[in-house]
Amino acid sequence: MTQTAPLILVDGSSYLYRAYHAMPPLTNSDGESTGTIYGVINMLRKLIRDYHPEHMAVVFDAKGKTFRNDLYAEYKATRPPMPDDLREQIAPIHEIVKAMGLPLLCIDNVEADDVIGTLAKQATAAGIETVISTGDKDMAQLVSEHVTLVNTMNNSKTDIAAVKEKFGLTPQQIVDYLALMGDKVDNIPGVDSVGPKTATKLLQQYGSLQGVIEHADEVKGKLGEKLRAAVDALPLSYQLATIKMDVELDFTPETLDMQAADNQKLAEL
Repeated sequence: MTQTAPLILVDGSSYLYRAYHAMPPLTNSDGESTGTIYGVINMLRKLIRDYHPEHMAVVFDAKGKTFRNDLYAEYKATRPPMPDDLREQIAPIHEIVKAMGLPLLCIDNVEADDVIGTLAKQATAAGIETVISTGDKDMAQLVSEHVTLVNTMNNSKTDIAAVKEKFGLTPQQIVDYLALMGDKVDNIPGVDSVGPKTATKLLQQYGSLQGVIEHADEVKGKLGEKLRAAVDALPLSYQLATIKMDVELDFTPETLDMQAADNQKLAEL
């Protein structure tokens, strides 16, 4: 199957937080918070205006733990709870998305990233170009000749060349990069004190995480000591940072049809 308009996949969970922090503390006449709603819905409307998609989905994290918690019980254990004034805006956002005629996806036991990764892979196999709307750097691992990232907050686009320019690495090396650095927010263990520059330097020198592990004895000084201390945990970090691309789904990219908006319902909302 080929089509002219790309498949649009929106990382709803990423944009909840980005809109929450970007927008002023807006409220309605009942005193309910609306800033995040305003930001997210404007983003969706802009995507529709820019791309005129035939197929589109807005993907949110489902409630509860995921398979990553089974791999590592401490995954995201240190993340603070969602602010109440953000939490109360999620249900209205879901209602509005549905009333706009957009497929809304929340899949148990995986994260929004995994659903997006799986659909992007399926779309590529079906000959459909994919645009992923996100502000999450981890998504750079999904970039390919047929998958591009867009950030509607700053209107930036990330293709293969942009990944190389931004990270000094290929999309195929992004998981290695994330594993070496770890992630304090998600509580993914990495190599102590290794940040973006050091991770990039190691991967440019040794090619991959496996290459870094195999040559750990050659790395001198404090970095070498910290690297060797972390070697046993790096495969787990790699697993946790890898976006799953084989989630079992009851739908395919071709079935994510945009429906006519329910204007009466939208006016009420």
